[in-house]
Amino acid sequence: MSLYKNLFKQTLIYGLATVLPRMFSFILVPLYTDLLPKAEYGQVTVIFAYMIFFNVILAYGMETSFFRFYHKEENKSKVVETSMITIFWSTVAFLTLALTFRSQIADFISIDVQYVTYSIWILVLDALVIIPFSKLRAFQRPTFYAFLKISNVCINLMLNIFFLIYLPKLTIHNSNSLWKSIYFENFQIGYVFLSNLIASLITFVLLSKDYFSLKWKFDFQLWKQMMKYGLPILFAGIAFAINEQFDKILLAKLLPPNIADEQVGVYSACYKLGLFMVLYRTAYTLGIEPFFFSHAKNENAPQTYATITKYFVIFGSFILLVVIVFADLFKQIMIRDESYWEAMRVVPLIILANFFLGIYTNLSVWYKLIDKTYIGAYISLVGAVITLLLNFWLIPQQGYFGGYFGSAIATIMAYGSMMFISYYFGNKYYPIPYDTKKISIYLGVSTLFSCISFYGFRENYWVGIGLIIIFLIALYRFEKETLLKIIKRK
Repeated sequence: MSLYKNLFKQTLIYGLATVLPRMFSFILVPLYTDLLPKAEYGQVTVIFAYMIFFNVILAYGMETSFFRFYHKEENKSKVVETSMITIFWSTVAFLTLALTFRSQIADFISIDVQYVTYSIWILVLDALVIIPFSKLRAFQRPTFYAFLKISNVCINLMLNIFFLIYLPKLTIHNSNSLWKSIYFENFQIGYVFLSNLIASLITFVLLSKDYFSLKWKFDFQLWKQMMKYGLPILFAGIAFAINEQFDKILLAKLLPPNIADEQVGVYSACYKLGLFMVLYRTAYTLGIEPFFFSHAKNENAPQTYATITKYFVIFGSFILLVVIVFADLFKQIMIRDESYWEAMRVVPLIILANFFLGIYTNLSVWYKLIDKTYIGAYISLVGAVITLLLNFWLIPQQGYFGGYFGSAIATIMAYGSMMFISYYFGNKYYPIPYDTKKISIYLGVSTLFSCISFYGFRENYWVGIGLIIIFLIALYRFEKETLLKIIKRK
């Protein structure tokens, strides 16, 4: 039980490092939807979608490779040195090329070159702290990790509020030339990226000591092994980015130009309501990946993984049901502009899709532990193909299943397929005794109750709360013995 307590403790701290920043970032959603026209919010979303692709490319699987070899190699400092040096020089190479061809990049993606420049520097600064952040996790320093993550988002949030709300007022009511010198009309999108840039710069400065303390000793043989392990994760990451973000890009490209940006805007705003499941999944992943590797040699490792997966599904099923039941209350807090609410019908699909992705993360442990990460790349590639095919087919369609609803369907189909494929092949190559019966019951009942509440009795909270209570009673009945053990141990 102490094993699970330690996992819970680390997951809790990493969760705070994820949940608190995202909770702060919730404020950005009503801020952007209140102050930015839907078309401009759509443009911001598309730019960030492109940035996520480049985040994956600049990391090229080195973070996961770092954890694998850090726990595998006796000379751990060699792993730290080699991984930091390779990330440093690859990032410098990207910076040089990207700045040289920034005008061509801007023309290709139809974005102002100034925003491209900001994005390049944000990407560079974020890439340079990949290994320093990984070191904090490997050295089990979750508190400092959480401090840096929370500080980054707080700075970004405060700068957004200052630039978008207070700076225009200071310029009007104050003749001070300082405010006028940094204020530009119709530069709201620029201020969004400038805020991100400053926050990333401060985070890099706080972690830059890791580069100054480097001995700059590069182990070429180790590097080849790490690249061999990490490159399949790169392709899996690209495929994941396609599944996660390409729908926004395709909506902007495939819909008629006169409505494309606005449709991306409303879809992206309601998509944010899936953030509750994203928070749960992300916090869990941050705590679980080092745990999986560090306990891989234990005899009871498969049973441990099975138990963890079961309780991930239990808590996730509860979150799924609660968020969908109260989705229309959450939208009034996060998205105050009613013109964005037209896309609310995608919310259950997006939340369930993110839950599928979380389950897939649990199931994917097998190919990482047997050093066959290329299988993960293949699975993600299947998901990416499904995403692309369904988006290209459904987005141009007229009617209920076209446009952004088609993108939501593509997302849930992609993640659902990845989940089932990973489970099937995991049973062949690294059998784990999952309690598939109970997992299926919790997932199935939660999904059914969510659909009944949202599509049958939407905003009828008597029905919704009743379904939640029924779910909790069933949960207590099935898990009573385990729950009582935990309570007695406390």
